[in-house]
Amino acid sequence: MRILHPASELAVVGITEVFPKIRFIRQALNELKDALRDTPPDLVILIDYPGFNLNLAGKAHDLGIPVLYYIPPQVWAWREKRVKKIAKRVDRVAVILPFEKEFYSHYGIQVEYVGHPLLDDAKNGRGREQTRERLGIGGDRFPVVGLLPGSRNEEIARHLPPILGAAKIISRTYPDLRCILPVASTLDEETVKSHLEGVPVDIIACRADTREVLGVCDLALIASGTATLEAAIAETPMVILYRVSLFTYVLGKILAKVSHIGLVNLVAGRQIVPELIQGDATDTRLAEEGLCLLEDEARRKEMKENLRLVREQLGQGGASERVAALAAEMMGMIDQ
Repeated sequence: MRILHPASELAVVGITEVFPKIRFIRQALNELKDALRDTPPDLVILIDYPGFNLNLAGKAHDLGIPVLYYIPPQVWAWREKRVKKIAKRVDRVAVILPFEKEFYSHYGIQVEYVGHPLLDDAKNGRGREQTRERLGIGGDRFPVVGLLPGSRNEEIARHLPPILGAAKIISRTYPDLRCILPVASTLDEETVKSHLEGVPVDIIACRADTREVLGVCDLALIASGTATLEAAIAETPMVILYRVSLFTYVLGKILAKVSHIGLVNLVAGRQIVPELIQGDATDTRLAEEGLCLLEDEARRKEMKENLRLVREQLGQGGASERVAALAAEMMGMIDQ
């Protein structure tokens, strides 16, 4: 594989948040378009990142290069007009959420539901006791709380302060509280750890597999995103939070067509996990919701049961193999 631009350098969430990177993103896009023209591949596989990838898909379409979009834009949530671009520029779509197939089929797009790739990895992790031992969590220490502020620098800046504040409040009720903060590969570990200085809570911050960490947690304070589905697969009770710039939030409220932002709630079709968005995402509110889950066994049991049902809806694994077979078929490597 030859990497022209690492995805981590292009990652950004929001609208105003993109401005500082817009020059770099445009440069990367132009270079990739030139690569498609100069050394045309047999197939373009796009993954997520719609603003960038739909532009790239247009170039591939003009050059006659087939396009497979894996994990396409969540146009069912907002900016539905994008679906017309997908229908015009993309040959096949592979979706990972069960309700997406009907949506894309409605617009005449050739779509396959492949299941969620997280389930492929869920079977391969260490056991709970092994992970606890490796992370230095002895015995049946309670509670263990996962702190997951996100995988981008701007998410750390917006989410980590209220999450740490909530952990501090929870520790007043549970003096033996142990927290784990798995540092994403897209982040600098030392920079993340610098945020923890002076916080009077026992926090382990390290490179660690998110799924394994969630598997040993009694509660997760977690930024909205794929990690919420990882928590659902682990059946870990959670509280979801998310903050963006004020402009992005206001515009999102106007354009959004869904009543929830957490993927786990979207898959469930109702709110099974509390969501604290923007001004509600404070340390006090996070701590209140977290303590309710830690102290109310009936509520914990109900949420874990709902999360188990969400996991069942995500499929049985094998998503990566299905997408690989679909790609091979589109390149004429196997019969349809």
